[in-house]
Amino acid sequence: MRLDFTLTALLAAGLSQAQYLISELSFGHAGRISPAESRGQIPNFVLQGAPQMPEVLSNRIILTPLAPGNQRGAVWSQQSLQRSQWIADVDFRVNGPDRGGGNLNIWLARNGPGAVGSSSVYTVGKFDGLALVLDKTGSSGGMIRGYLNDGTTDFGSKQRVEELAFGHCSYSYRNLGRPSQIKMRQSSTTFRVEIDGQLCFETNKFSLPSGYQFGVTAATPDTPDSFEVFKLVVMSDNSDTGTDNTNKQQTPNKNPPSNNNNDNSNSNNNNNNNAKKDTYDGGELADENPDIFQTSKTQFMDLHNRLQSTNHQLSSLHRVASRHQQQDEKRHEEIMQIMSQLRTGLAKVDEINELQGRITDLDKEIQGLRRELTRKFQANERSVKAVLNDHHSSLSEALIDSTPGHRFLIFVFFGTQGLVITAYLVYKRRRNSMPKKYL
Repeated sequence: MRLDFTLTALLAAGLSQAQYLISELSFGHAGRISPAESRGQIPNFVLQGAPQMPEVLSNRIILTPLAPGNQRGAVWSQQSLQRSQWIADVDFRVNGPDRGGGNLNIWLARNGPGAVGSSSVYTVGKFDGLALVLDKTGSSGGMIRGYLNDGTTDFGSKQRVEELAFGHCSYSYRNLGRPSQIKMRQSSTTFRVEIDGQLCFETNKFSLPSGYQFGVTAATPDTPDSFEVFKLVVMSDNSDTGTDNTNKQQTPNKNPPSNNNNDNSNSNNNNNNNAKKDTYDGGELADENPDIFQTSKTQFMDLHNRLQSTNHQLSSLHRVASRHQQQDEKRHEEIMQIMSQLRTGLAKVDEINELQGRITDLDKEIQGLRRELTRKFQANERSVKAVLNDHHSSLSEALIDSTPGHRFLIFVFFGTQGLVITAYLVYKRRRNSMPKKYL
């Protein structure tokens, strides 16, 4: 149900701004990369590699294998891009051992097969165009960097090529188990790079001219990664005015030719049909006067071209719907993860509430224990005071009983005084009774 709704919305939006496949610059969009009769060759593309050529399977190109290392592989379009506004999607996958390495380069360069070949941005030398590089240089997880060159800078002689990048973002691309998608989009005002539907970087500082060729290259060290490319799809909208759309500006003869000029009529029909062949891949077919189709062959060719154009548009809408569905599923998974985290947070809140209840109960118990201890201390204090009072009273009574009376003290005092006086008187008497001695 959701896919049907998305398709309906996209069909409605496609009426105002449709994207048209440029088939001579694309592969992998129709299910098979290489037809069975081509024997490993890709129509409109050329393969390069050293020391061995890339392996072409039914649904992907293996630019570099897992073994051996030190491999280089490339796939280049034979025709150049004749659009100033375009979208290019590259689906790729990278697998390898824990310490595997290598780089994937997406090019839009002038004379790409000859000037670039199977080189990477680190060994290419001078080139004219754009290079988008995916590797682990300067990052443990992986980085996507964009480079521009007008043919004057020798990249192969630079010690730190990554410092020449005009834009970059982090992306862990290795051993994901699924294809990743890089989307490059050039509009009339900006150049934009997205990875898996998320913005990587965007700039309005330049606009690439037409006449460049698309290519994908990969290079590996001794311990290699396997770089696989599933598709390269290039599209343009009907508002674009490239050099190959000049035939669209021709208007057919609205007055039907006379019977005496059948040869001229057939030649005009053939020219119109040739114009349609040149334009149905890149834009919308112009409306034709039905009077110009005099033979069943021209009618069939016009119908064939229009059906093929409709098929391309529907295929493009289906791809867009599929991407939106994948994004919706990814967002659904993210929402479910957020809900799970929210439930975990709510469970923690419940635990906090329970802990607060326990703290409240503990506070009540502590207050009760405090009151009980206060009562115990007061009771002990009263009992100690009573015991001390009793002990003090009994001690006072004992001291009173053991202390002599006043009479005894007076008797002792006066008796002592009397004894002293008596002793003094006896002494004086004896002294007086002693004989006197004269000298």
